[in-house]
Amino acid sequence: MPTRILIPTPLRGYADQQEVVEAEGATVGELLANMTARYGSLRKHLYNEDGKLRSFVAIYVNDDDIRFLEREATPVKDGDTVSIIPSVAGGAGRRA
Repeated sequence: MPTRILIPTPLRGYADQQEVVEAEGATVGELLANMTARYGSLRKHLYNEDGKLRSFVAIYVNDDDIRFLEREATPVKDGDTVSIIPSVAGGAGRRA
């Protein structure tokens, strides 16, 4: 059964404007590989040149950050939801 992957607003343009996509796989790594095979332009936003997840992209399975689990080897099961959370930088400028 496919697992739901929630696509954040800044990345939806690379996933045919979809909020949610489905992919199959037994681990987070397999899901992301299958998803980026379908939506190739998403790959450069999730992975660096060495093929590793970018440090500013957090991936959650349900409410658990995979960095504190088994990273991309984190298993997924039917009914799980995977969320991609890109870091947001910046803030208010100096006030005059």
